[in-house]
Amino acid sequence: MGTLDELQAQLEAFFRAQSGDPAATISDLATMPGHAGFSYGFTARYRQNGAETVERLVLRLPPPNVRYVGTADVMRQVRILNALRGTTVPVPEVRYAGEDPQWFGRPYFMTVWLDGYTLHTAPGEWSAHLSAADLHAMAEQAMQALAALHRLDWQQSVPELGPPLDPLEDVQRWDRFWERAADPELVRLGPEVKRRLLERMPPVPRIGVFHGDYQFSNLLWQGTRLVAVLDWELVGIGSVLNDLGWIMLFVDNNSWAHPRVTIPLPPPAEFARLYAEAWGGDPGDVAWYRALAGYKFGIISGFNLMLHRRGKRPDPHWEELVPSIPRLFERALEVLDGME
Repeated sequence: MGTLDELQAQLEAFFRAQSGDPAATISDLATMPGHAGFSYGFTARYRQNGAETVERLVLRLPPPNVRYVGTADVMRQVRILNALRGTTVPVPEVRYAGEDPQWFGRPYFMTVWLDGYTLHTAPGEWSAHLSAADLHAMAEQAMQALAALHRLDWQQSVPELGPPLDPLEDVQRWDRFWERAADPELVRLGPEVKRRLLERMPPVPRIGVFHGDYQFSNLLWQGTRLVAVLDWELVGIGSVLNDLGWIMLFVDNNSWAHPRVTIPLPPPAEFARLYAEAWGGDPGDVAWYRALAGYKFGIISGFNLMLHRRGKRPDPHWEELVPSIPRLFERALEVLDGME
């Protein structure tokens, strides 16, 4: 990846070509926070049709020198964002997108910048002033948006995101990552959780679009109003309850053992109830998907810890999570046993 100065020059060339203004400028260019990287906020200024335009945007790029598949296929994100425009799932508007490498050397897309906050914000900022009623209302909105996403007719709207991921494959595909975890002791309960999941496979999963990382750090709020669901790198077609299990994992304080700031969101069971209310019926074996989420994230954490310790992808976040890795597997077994 080049420097920010190089990226600024590329952006200026892009906007000068797009607008026809040879004096178009880019300012306020900065790397956006997160563990995936390759997101940049900036302001574009240019004249078009005799008027000055100022746009605050976010640029998303795949990593350099990779195959543009899976999480690196940014055009998948463009397709789902465009499909969701005008629905009750709030998403940022895509302003520019393309696969022509002349601008950034790879595919790209840009969305409108939205002001707001996520509940990843530390206490002392806006989230510290939210009441229990506020947080419950926010949980309700999150589940309403999730149910709306799951109602999207994927075969009509985004057939290219298929074929659906089979739940059996979704359990088995993590074996190669489990085997490469930084410390085998941290993930020693993985095979037992896998065995229990395979014994209790959901009979007929409900298939649709799943976000893949639906948690509060990817939900943008203005006050207590949900204004956007962000970060669609893991979007796919498969069992939609993957998303419900995932968010229930991240709001479950009993799944975590490392020091963490907790915001008093409703408990996991309330999220399941709110989702059922928004969906209009019993969602099914939610516990299985909660356990699957803990299994996945435990393996992901062990694998990323290995990458961090070997210097392949340094990120101290994974070192902080070490106490929670074995706890994630323990909690998955508890959930399968019916412990709330």
